[in-house]
Amino acid sequence: MPKLPLSTSPEVAEALAAGQPVVALESTIISHGLPRPDNLVAAQEFEAIVRDAGVVPATIAVLDGELKAGLTGSELERIAGEDIPKLSVRDLPVVLAQGGSGATTVAATSYIADKAGIRVFATGGLGGVHRGASASFDESADLTVLGDVPITVVSAGVKSILDIGATLERLETLGVVVLGFRTEEFPSFWLTSSGHRLDWRVEDAFAVAAVMSSRDALGQPAGIVVANPLPLEKQLDPSVHDAALAQALGEAEQEGLSGKDVTPFLLQRIVEITGGESLRVNLDIARNNIEVATRIAKAWVELSAGPGA
Repeated sequence: MPKLPLSTSPEVAEALAAGQPVVALESTIISHGLPRPDNLVAAQEFEAIVRDAGVVPATIAVLDGELKAGLTGSELERIAGEDIPKLSVRDLPVVLAQGGSGATTVAATSYIADKAGIRVFATGGLGGVHRGASASFDESADLTVLGDVPITVVSAGVKSILDIGATLERLETLGVVVLGFRTEEFPSFWLTSSGHRLDWRVEDAFAVAAVMSSRDALGQPAGIVVANPLPLEKQLDPSVHDAALAQALGEAEQEGLSGKDVTPFLLQRIVEITGGESLRVNLDIARNNIEVATRIAKAWVELSAGPGA
């Protein structure tokens, strides 16, 4: 079997070998989620939040036909500055074969992080089941990958442009555990709550680590989603959100958009309609999730080490 073209940065490799906490970060938010040059500043800030917590960041990407778990400063600049494609799991064999580069979605980041031995991943929001998926079959690969990869993903739920109820149903079918982090309600990214109740709530990082340990003991293959809502005072104003979403959905329908063209259109229009306020909330979401992920990574290392370690 050909060798997996995976490069782990010295910093990440050393941390993993020493049993130190590591948190994976996706690169799509850098390349496609934020405007230049703010995207590089944000990427550097995200890594700094991880390091300031005593944890090692591993930003995931594909560069020159190689899977990357952990980027150097210059590699981070490439992700922020070059026009590169967004890569999901199905794209990885092609980009590797062609020696190409790309930014990784939640699905691809989860896959690569798992191959590198990283157990905790902080993102903004998950992909999910799209509105009208009963006719279009439009569903993010994030969900199916989480059904196969034992990663713990800290996320502010899924964006309200998706079918949140259907997304939760699919996660249940795929055997993905969804834990509300100090909440009984699933968040909807820009908003603290989607109105959908969750079966399980946890109060701290050690409770998440305990579920990770139990999942391992059972030999279950699926991941864990830690649903981490923004505090109420930081969410997008619900009335602004509802009006922007309704307008963007109406415009997408008028344009006759379908498939993969819908989501980028909706996200861009919501940024424009809210005067950039949704982008501010995006950054707060990322920071909030990264902070919780660092606590979970540290709790996981401590729990795995056992008493007296």
